[in-house]
Amino acid sequence: MMRWFLKLCVLGALTACSATAPISVPERSVLSESGVSVPLSPRSGVLQWRNLPYAQPPVGPRRWAAPRQLVPTDQAVSSQPFPLMCPQMASTTGGTEGEGVFGREDCLYLDVTAPASSSALLPVMFWIHGGGNTSGHKDSYDFSALVEREQVVVVAINYRLGPLGWFDHPALSGNASGLDQSSNFGTLDIIAALSWVQRNIERFGGDPNNVTVFGESAGGRNVLSLLVSPLSEGLFHRAIAQSGHVRSLSRDAAFNERDQYAHVDRGSWRVLESLGLDGSDVEASEMRAIDVEQFVGAYYALEVDHMQPAIIADDIVIPAAGLSAALADPKYAKNVPVMAGTTRDEITLWIGLNRYFVDADYPLTRLLPPRMTIRDEALYRFWTEIRSRGWREQGVDGPLAALESAGYDTLYAYRFDWNEQDDNYFIAFSEILGAPHGSEIAFIQGAPMYGPIGDYMYPDTDSARVMTERMMSAWAEFARTGQPGAVAGIAWPPYSAMAPHFMRLDSDDGLGVSFGAEDRGGLMNDIARTTVLSPLEQCLLLWELLTAVGQPDYAAYSDWQGGQCRAVDAVAEKRSIRTRLEAEYGSASLP
Repeated sequence: MMRWFLKLCVLGALTACSATAPISVPERSVLSESGVSVPLSPRSGVLQWRNLPYAQPPVGPRRWAAPRQLVPTDQAVSSQPFPLMCPQMASTTGGTEGEGVFGREDCLYLDVTAPASSSALLPVMFWIHGGGNTSGHKDSYDFSALVEREQVVVVAINYRLGPLGWFDHPALSGNASGLDQSSNFGTLDIIAALSWVQRNIERFGGDPNNVTVFGESAGGRNVLSLLVSPLSEGLFHRAIAQSGHVRSLSRDAAFNERDQYAHVDRGSWRVLESLGLDGSDVEASEMRAIDVEQFVGAYYALEVDHMQPAIIADDIVIPAAGLSAALADPKYAKNVPVMAGTTRDEITLWIGLNRYFVDADYPLTRLLPPRMTIRDEALYRFWTEIRSRGWREQGVDGPLAALESAGYDTLYAYRFDWNEQDDNYFIAFSEILGAPHGSEIAFIQGAPMYGPIGDYMYPDTDSARVMTERMMSAWAEFARTGQPGAVAGIAWPPYSAMAPHFMRLDSDDGLGVSFGAEDRGGLMNDIARTTVLSPLEQCLLLWELLTAVGQPDYAAYSDWQGGQCRAVDAVAEKRSIRTRLEAEYGSASLP
């Protein structure tokens, strides 16, 4: 998809394919424990201190170890001419173009963006990027417009990803002590960055007693992880989980020795076996001696049909009961205001590029992008609705109900509905993508997302400006007070299991308050009653609903409708469809 949108850039259809370089500003250099940092000015009235280390580099013997606090220094912080990111495979969604492994192990850095002047300490908003905990980096985001408009301080961080961030093996934990016995190294990085904020943020104009953690997708799940971790107590005061969910794996499943858990991919045993090592009998020193590009490349070379370790119930960072159960346990409650929400059309970001659902032709010439159309409108809409409502059930209603039972008394919910993109001849974004996963971020930061297509998804229109104002105001007001406040004069009621109100965030008539929580059983009944899907498609959609987001429920899949899908191997069927599409088109996804 990115390649042919780049053609549009060349043709002049996009007008903002590159950003203006920041202007160096010598004033307001800050001495923190990271060293002396000279700010840049990404826009008038805003200063940004970039690439501040918040922990010692997790290299050598510190690979797969808890992050170590920095030794304070008065040395200058080095400015990097390129984005700093943790090791990952190149991906458009992760903000990296190209092929192979990008990033470096010395990646534990953060950026601070603040108003150029303020007479008082300001609320701090701590951003945790998404990307499945396998991709992404802080430099993909620019919150300078939010900072200028709402007078807040934003901290954006990197954290270890994939097999360097979440990895469980007896050879590592058995010879370690303290926090090094954990397997959630990425989560420990986030906690270390929050600790850095507590010790240093006043020097940048931020209030350490008013810190809001917020993140999207995997970042939202990491926010929910912070709510249950005993190690994050007192480090933040409000939380916003955008399109998160509560899946976690046991240590045994994350290790997955001899593939005993059939639906877990990229367990540490399998990764080591793929590198020619004995996955059961290997020394920690052998593992740490593997070249990082070779190790990360081997991890991503393993195909993923279902789950991979991301949050591990290690009973150190994450309670042994798992993320979902721990959210409901008063023992782990932080009792801070929490807001959670999803987008209306979460899943279109994936199925909108899948040739099973969307067709493409070249009515003019192959020198131009293809024109995209939905193959079967009824099927597409039904699939989108069920999966997106299922995401809401796993990422909003379930977690908020659990938090309420744990004693939380200030909870809010939302759904982002805006879909007034800049459609064109080649693709009707508002129809195919609608309000997809991650689309709300552009309106919170006030800058496009999605790379080259960003200006279509976040157009320069009155409607987009209205939504930007509404989103920025609500997020910043929540950071200031723990309540998002009214939106365009409409009161935003709190959420409870007995009164599950949520705000529909939209422009004009779409804005308003709805009532009701999603129910997985009801969604399963909707699949059973539909005439839109074939029997096989019913089973495939059911499988995705029950396993793709949140804690999988394999028994419910097997028992549904008296065992209608029991003999359907959904993973194998999906693989077969992908193979057929690849044979016919060269790829199952649009180019």
